[in-house]
Amino acid sequence: MARYSALLRTPEFTPLFLTGSAQVAAQTVAGLGLATLVYRATGSPLLSALALFGPSLAQLIGATTLLSAADRLPPRSALAGLGLFFALCTAVLAVPALPTWAVFVVLLAQGLAASLGGGVRYGLLNEILAREQFLIGRSVTNMSAGVCQIAGFATGGVLVAVLSPRGTVLVGAGLYLVAALVARLGLTRRPPRATGRASVAETWRTNARLWSSPARRRCYLALWIPNGLIVGCESLFVPYDPERAGLLFACAGAGMLFGDVAVGRFVPARLRGRIRFPLQALLAAPFLLFALDPGLPLALVLVTVSAVGYGASLLHQERLMALVPAELSGHALGLHTSGMLALQGVSAALAGTLAQYTSPRTGMVLLALASLTVTLALARADRTADEPPGAPTEEPSSGSRPSPRTARRRTA
Repeated sequence: MARYSALLRTPEFTPLFLTGSAQVAAQTVAGLGLATLVYRATGSPLLSALALFGPSLAQLIGATTLLSAADRLPPRSALAGLGLFFALCTAVLAVPALPTWAVFVVLLAQGLAASLGGGVRYGLLNEILAREQFLIGRSVTNMSAGVCQIAGFATGGVLVAVLSPRGTVLVGAGLYLVAALVARLGLTRRPPRATGRASVAETWRTNARLWSSPARRRCYLALWIPNGLIVGCESLFVPYDPERAGLLFACAGAGMLFGDVAVGRFVPARLRGRIRFPLQALLAAPFLLFALDPGLPLALVLVTVSAVGYGASLLHQERLMALVPAELSGHALGLHTSGMLALQGVSAALAGTLAQYTSPRTGMVLLALASLTVTLALARADRTADEPPGAPTEEPSSGSRPSPRTARRRTA
């Protein structure tokens, strides 16, 4: 089994890891500050949830228009440029008296850019790491996301109280600038992974190719829908308990961290296929108990236990990579990231709407029930599928000649 120490010896992994960590920290700090600003200005749970997770909706547009560029751009330049773009947009969000409609226009632009950034970043990770290191590498990046979410939401909560929501957003802009600098100075110059011109038509063709396999479709649906619905539950933390939302988010980050460590380091290969869906069911089950209106201590425990289930995403991603040609890895992972975040945005909108007409607690319970239903349906479909697990379903495109290292990844 791969070890964490081997990752640190892998060239370029550390700067890529630090770039992603800074971006997650920036997103959580700025997102909490912005959600608080919008909630104070409008009093709307829907708009507050969309301020925190709304940019994810734009990822769906980016996934159908921009994603073919993920494998056709130099990774270092793309990541540094995107970091600068996010820093600028986040600084604009802190402008006093910025109209609410303008806030969401800026968030739309950020979401479109993020759809491309996910494909570039995770495609580079797949290129840097050998296939046997991919699961533990994604585990480390997810662990980093958990730690940065804990620190980001906890710090954001303190900054909102001590500084101001607007000042908190500016701190997030500064963190995005740090991410851009780390990418520019820490990564080496690499050529694009694929040749040809990026276009909307090419994006659609590759999306259709990836979607054509039933096994890949099940992976994508498992990565998108159950998780997205639970993020919808989490998007209601601010209206559920405005004073302690940062603490609830921090507990969710801690649970995700624990799940990623357990799956990435301790689950043997022979058990991974068996526990994918049971572990994912853990995401939804604790939120059903919010129907009992738990006190804050129990609510914190339920949120923490639920987030352990996010570790199932590592197993679904590993399965997806076994079914995707290496030259499409960036596009495939970008489609996963964009679809996942888009479903999170849809779920946040749905959660806010439910909370608007019922209550935040009721919205959480209904979304958790939907998540559990989808997980059980996908698990049943996976059990009855005819395709043998782990078998690649297509060969590389005839126009590309893989390197020996790439060939080993596909045939291992």
